[in-house]
Amino acid sequence: MELTFPDGSTKEFKDGMTALEIAASISQRLAKSTLVCELDGKPYDAFRPINGDHSIGFLSWQDEGGRLGYRHTASHVVAQAVKRLFPEAVLAIGPAIETGYYYDFDKPEPFSSEDLNKIEAEMERIIKEDYTVERFELPREEAIAYMEDKNEPYKLELIRDLPEESIISFYKQGEFVDLCAGPHLPSTGKVRNTKLMSLAGAYWRGNEKNKMLQRIYGTAFEKKVDLEEYLFRLEEAKKRDHRRLGRELDLFDIHDEGPGFPFFYPNGMVLRNQLEEFWRKQHYARGYKELKTPIILNRELWIRSGHWDHYKDNMYFTKIDDEDYAVKPMNCPGAILAYKRKIYSYRDLPERLAELGLVHRHEISGALHGLMRVRCFTQDDAHIFMTSDQIKSELLGVIDKFKYFYDTFGFKYSVELSTRPSNSMGSDEQWNKAIEALKAALDENGQIYKTNEGDGAFYGPKIDFHLEDAIGRTWQCGTIQLDFQMPERFDLSYVGADNEKHRPVMIHTVVFGSIERFIGILTEHCAGAFPAWVAPLHAKVLTITERADERANEVCEALKSKGIRAEKDLRNEKIGYKIREAQVQKIPYMLILGDKEIEQNMVAVRSRREGDIGKMTLEQFIAKLKKEIEEKQN
Repeated sequence: MELTFPDGSTKEFKDGMTALEIAASISQRLAKSTLVCELDGKPYDAFRPINGDHSIGFLSWQDEGGRLGYRHTASHVVAQAVKRLFPEAVLAIGPAIETGYYYDFDKPEPFSSEDLNKIEAEMERIIKEDYTVERFELPREEAIAYMEDKNEPYKLELIRDLPEESIISFYKQGEFVDLCAGPHLPSTGKVRNTKLMSLAGAYWRGNEKNKMLQRIYGTAFEKKVDLEEYLFRLEEAKKRDHRRLGRELDLFDIHDEGPGFPFFYPNGMVLRNQLEEFWRKQHYARGYKELKTPIILNRELWIRSGHWDHYKDNMYFTKIDDEDYAVKPMNCPGAILAYKRKIYSYRDLPERLAELGLVHRHEISGALHGLMRVRCFTQDDAHIFMTSDQIKSELLGVIDKFKYFYDTFGFKYSVELSTRPSNSMGSDEQWNKAIEALKAALDENGQIYKTNEGDGAFYGPKIDFHLEDAIGRTWQCGTIQLDFQMPERFDLSYVGADNEKHRPVMIHTVVFGSIERFIGILTEHCAGAFPAWVAPLHAKVLTITERADERANEVCEALKSKGIRAEKDLRNEKIGYKIREAQVQKIPYMLILGDKEIEQNMVAVRSRREGDIGKMTLEQFIAKLKKEIEEKQN
């Protein structure tokens, strides 16, 4: 057989050799690092024989496919351990995920934290026993009979739902057998540094109408140091959890009376208003005009936009005057109606319309997560209507806007280009044109990006921006979508230089994603210690004795008169206690007043970040803080 390697070179090998044997013939180092392989671009077990001509790639821990294969094997180890300890547990699914793996079980009694410890100990035994992993295939009827004999109804359902031509494969390690497409490591002993993380409920196949199963989450790493680093980051993430900080700093919360519907308190509203003010200022400066469109619009509009066919399961509905209405899940149809209100000339374009629009989307209760996944949120939408000739320049303008926003907050980011999904609308020609336009803009900007095939919106391809926070997690925020479909569906037009009607092109874009989610991300990124320019409170004036009360009142009023958000603490408490409390509240600056400070007409300044920074006049402090706010220092 002839194999083609990633560098384009080819070499002849005997039929029936495995990827591990082929890797060993090249170098022992390559063989040692190979976890799984790719055959013609598809995942393949490194221990399976290869026959015929193929392209081949060797995947190590450094490759996503290698990590997935490693963690997928770990998920089978946890399933084997559970079946040993709890034979009554019924298997569901157990995939590898980006951060580790999980396995879902149907078990009469819930797992406990003690059970997790027992399962983890049994996993260690299975790893030490180092069972060879074997793959075998069965015809459909035999596969069904095999799972019936094992009394695994969820596996039976999966088999019956497979297309007739599907290969039905199983993986065996010791006494344990599981329906699985693979790939896996050659033996259980290759799995190292695994840790069970948590328990959760999960609906079978993610459908809330199905039975609730028990999900065991775990992770696994090739190196112990990487596992330790991951566990450290998790502990750090707990400290930064925006849900806890939202309550502690009195910013926001979600009540049982409204699951998925966040409350913002006065401190949170200051933060929110600063973000919205920044958004408005930047959009006005870049030629956008602000809109406000209704929350409820009639059914016909959503049918025309395509949302009814593609999105109605995530929408809320109501009746008004016996007519069907929907609570808007997105703002774009409203922006389109605003565009249609008048006749545009080519000289009027591009028309840039922006809206901080409240939208509602139905999320299942199990998916809700603080501000990160809610049922109502404010999308910072901007819609650009333009000629075909303006596509590139407008895309470049939006990318530049995104860079400015994220640089201001100190976020690193990565970029993905998502192409046509299977449930899309529109012609191949339109989609190809849109995809090429996005690629051209990214290339001209010098932006490195990854292509995410098939993950575009139903009406157009998109560019997604993923922010990296202070502890290395990534969050999808900004998106740019190029749309030829909505202008067609709504019969949008402009009058060209030839005095004829032409169809505009549309860009949909959000930079925050949603105000709520961005606040959640920023809270965790900063661990609640927000930059001064967005912080709910800039400074707190602390008195050492009550003799300083009068001066503290004067200082506080002077700060407020200069637009500085300030409060005073005149309580009869020790100054150390007051400082610690202000530090816990993550206030950027503390101004301390005692007899000496009053005598010298100074304030003792303490920074949240730097500690004591010395005495200065009030005017000097105001100038320092104003500069920090104006420059939006992080």
